Formats: sequence, C-alpha cells, structure tokens
Amino acid sequence: MDTNTKLVFSTVFTSFFTFQLLFHFISYWFSAKVSPGFNSLSFEKKIEWNSRVVSTCHSLVVGIFGLYIFFFDEAAKADPLWGDSSFVKVNISISSGYLISDLLILILYWKVIGDKYFIIHHCTALYAYSFVLKDGVLAYIGNFRLLAELSSPFVNQRWFFEALKYPKFSKANVINGILMTVVFFIVRIVSMPPFYGYIYSVLGTEAYIRLGFLTQCSWISTCIVLDVMNVMWMIKITKGCVKVISLIRQEKAKSSLQNGKLD
Repeated sequence: MDTNTKLVFSTVFTSFFTFQLLFHFISYWFSAKVSPGFNSLSFEKKIEWNSRVVSTCHSLVVGIFGLYIFFFDEAAKADPLWGDSSFVKVNISISSGYLISDLLILILYWKVIGDKYFIIHHCTALYAYSFVLKDGVLAYIGNFRLLAELSSPFVNQRWFFEALKYPKFSKANVINGILMTVVFFIVRIVSMPPFYGYIYSVLGTEAYIRLGFLTQCSWISTCIVLDVMNVMWMIKITKGCVKVISLIRQEKAKSSLQNGKLD
C-alpha cells in the first residue's frame, strides 16, 4: 500500500470515527451546554439535532478547507482534470468519511431521519469521489463540488430555530433564512453555468479522452444527479423564503393600519 493510499484510508477512517463520536456523545453534551432548550426536545428531535450538528461541523471543515484549495492550491488549479493534489484528497477523504458515517446513522435511525434523497445524494457523491481518491483524477473538480457544503450550516440553523420554536418572524430567523437562500443560490446554482461550461470546453481534448469512457460518464452523470436535487431544494427554499417575506409584509401592513386607526 503506497503513501497516498494509506493517507486516504487513514483520513476516511479518522473522519468516520470522529463524526460517529460527535453524533453519539459530543453533540449531546455540547448542545445541552449551549442550548437549554435541547434537553426538552423529544428523542426523535434530539436524533435529528445531533445529525445536523454533525452536518454543520462537516460543512464548515470541508467548506473552509475547500475555499483554501480553490484559491491557493496550485497543483489542483494547474490541471483541473489530472492535477493530483494531496490537499484535495484529504478534503474529499474527510467528506467521504462523513458520508459513510451519515449513511450508517440514516439506516440506524431510518424511522426518525430516513430520507431517500439523502441516500441518493450520499451514494452518488461517494461514487464520484472514489475516482479522485482511487485514480487521482478530477481533483480540482471534486473540490469545487465540495464548496456546495458552505450552504449547509444555514439550512441546519433554520431547523435548529424551528426545533427551539423561535418565532418565524424573529430577527435571527429572518436573517438566517435570507442568508440561507442567498448562499445556497451562489454555491449550488450560480456555480452550474461555469461548471458545465468548463465540461463543454474540455470535451474532445486529449486530457479529457485520457480519462476513459467510464470516468467521463460517471463525472457528468453524477453531477447531473446532484444538481437536479440542488435545483429541487433551491425551489423549495425559495418558496419558503418568499412566503416568509410576504407574511412579514402583511404583518407590517396590518400594524401600520392599526397605528393609523389609533391616530
């Protein structure tokens, strides 16, 4: 087993073990300390809470590391198709360990947090990442796709507010909802045109042909599957955001009318 393979396996295993530890033990202790409302949640809510705490931690780690790689890792930037970056492999190994851990949690607590779309998402991502980790190809592309995780903390925070019964119109809830919509749109939707534009630009090139038919098809098909789900989630988030903004306007209009009558 060469050094790169050892690095991948050790990172995936460490990531898996760390996220399992975070879910089963650390999140319970930490959440009870920082949020008194956590203790009053039902067993089912605590399971999803812990799952989302793990998701947020994973997103922050791979998202911030991914931004560093995106801007400063010359090995990956120099050749997006064949550039072999150790930093990218570490980041994708961390994410792979998380995905395997989360799949196990989804299966163990299927009646509570089971979701077929998450199963599809995780399995598709793991399949795509395997090409980066096993063959050392598409490193820059794999890291670019990981930047989508930067939206997850806002999505999870929205759920935390709902679980703690924060008013929908509270300042914290509204600000987070707007940030969630904007960040999700930027990292998951706005990124699509340049990404698929790049795919089109390399079609037929010598570097693209060297990838082989399986890698070519897997690269494009997995991205399409993930992006279809991203569009579905974006539509759902946008509808929710528009609904809240409309309700806020209605409340302001009622308040203004009442103030007018009082005057």
